Amino acid sequence: MTAFAANSVLNRMAVDSGAIDPSSFAMIRTLSGALALCMVLTVRGGGLPIFVRGRVLGATSLAAYMIGFSLAYVSLDAGLGALILFGTVQITMFGWSALRGSAPSTRQIIGASVAFLGLVIALWPGEGAAGDAGGSVLMVIAGLGWAAYTLAGKGARDPVATTAANFVAALPLLVLLLLGAGLHAAPSGIALAILSGALTSGLGYALWYHVLPQFAGQTAAVVQLSVPIIAIAAGAVLLGESVTLAIGLAALLVLGGIALAVMSPSVPADRS
Repeated sequence: MTAFAANSVLNRMAVDSGAIDPSSFAMIRTLSGALALCMVLTVRGGGLPIFVRGRVLGATSLAAYMIGFSLAYVSLDAGLGALILFGTVQITMFGWSALRGSAPSTRQIIGASVAFLGLVIALWPGEGAAGDAGGSVLMVIAGLGWAAYTLAGKGARDPVATTAANFVAALPLLVLLLLGAGLHAAPSGIALAILSGALTSGLGYALWYHVLPQFAGQTAAVVQLSVPIIAIAAGAVLLGESVTLAIGLAALLVLGGIALAVMSPSVPADRS
C-alpha cells in the first residue's frame, strides 16, 4: 500500500513542478516498469505470457489506470486523488463480488460504509475539496481501470510474469493514445517517472498480484483504502499540501472502516 501511495506523490511531484507532462510521465512509467520486470524475468528465468487468455483485460485496464491517473494529477492533490481513486476501486470491487455471489458480511458492509462516508466528506464541495470536476472524472476512470486490473490479477499463477506481460502489452496502447504535441520531460521528471515505474509500480504491482489470492474481493477493496491516508500524510510532508479538518476527519473514518471490515470474524471467499 505504501508503494501505491508513493505513485500518487511521485506523479504529483513531477507533473505539478512542470518537470514533465502527464502523458510523458505515464509512458515513461509504463516503459520503465516493463523493463524492470523483464529484467527480473531474465535473471529468474521464465517466459513472458503475452498471448494468453486475460491479457487483453489486464493490459487495457492497466492502460486506463495509467492514463487517468497521470492526467488527473494536473489538478488534484496527491491525497485527494488517492481518495477518489480507491473509493472508486472499493465500490467497483464490492459490487463485482456481490454479482459473483460472494456477499459481504454485515460487518464488512458497515466498515465499508464508514470508510466510504469518509470519502464523501473529503469530496464534499467546500474547503475539503481540492480539485476540479475534470480531474475527479479522470481519477474515477483510473479507479475503474485499477479495480478491473486487481480483479484480473486474482487468478495470476506467476505474479511477476503476469505483471510484466501486462506492462509490455499496455505500452503500445499508451503510446497510441498519448503520443502527440506538447510532450516535454526534464531529467528530474524522467527520474521520478522511472522510479515510479520500475520500483513502486512494476515491482509493487507484482507483489500485489502475489498477495491478492489470499484476499477475498471485498477485503482487497477495503484494504486499499489505506492508500489515500498514506498519500495524504506524504503529500503534506513532501509536497506541502494542506490537510483540512474535513480531510483529517475523512482519514479517521476511512481507517476506522478498514479496521472494522478487515477484522471481520469470517471472510467469505469469492466464487469462481
